[in-house]
Amino acid sequence: MTEAALKARPVLEDDNVVIRPAEPNEAGALFRLISDNLEAGHLLPRPLGEVVLHVPRFLVASDDTGVVGCAELARLGPQLAEVRSLVVAGHRRGQGLGTRLLKQMLQMARHDGYPKLCAFAYNPRPFVRLGFSIVPHPWLPQKISTDCHRCVWFRRCTQYAVVLDLKNMAVTT
Repeated sequence: MTEAALKARPVLEDDNVVIRPAEPNEAGALFRLISDNLEAGHLLPRPLGEVVLHVPRFLVASDDTGVVGCAELARLGPQLAEVRSLVVAGHRRGQGLGTRLLKQMLQMARHDGYPKLCAFAYNPRPFVRLGFSIVPHPWLPQKISTDCHRCVWFRRCTQYAVVLDLKNMAVTT
């Protein structure tokens, strides 16, 4: 997804929280949010340089305190995109921000013409609630060849692979 495509997305505002494309100067805030959630077991580590490089692919949830949530839409191939680094700050969990970010990711993936969307998650419930199915990891060879084979957890992964067929799905925000 191009930066211009992300910038063309509507800004969603609700309860003093805005869902919008990440700004280049927010890479540090994204990195901190991701890093702060490693110990709790919510995410896999991401190097700062990778976050900086991929800022244009991120959406953020922000309030008057700054970035309180994020998610990245990554292209794995012409038929598949992945939701990565979906996380909400601890003090804002349980308020529906993760679901709002995920629904916007679905809209973006559909807009960009991806027929399928996937994610790897320690907690698949939010994804399953929105129609994703839990699948065996080998069903996502694009993910395995792109990222998994380099991961320290390769062949011992405890994340769930989830997939959503976007072709015939009506997504509401």
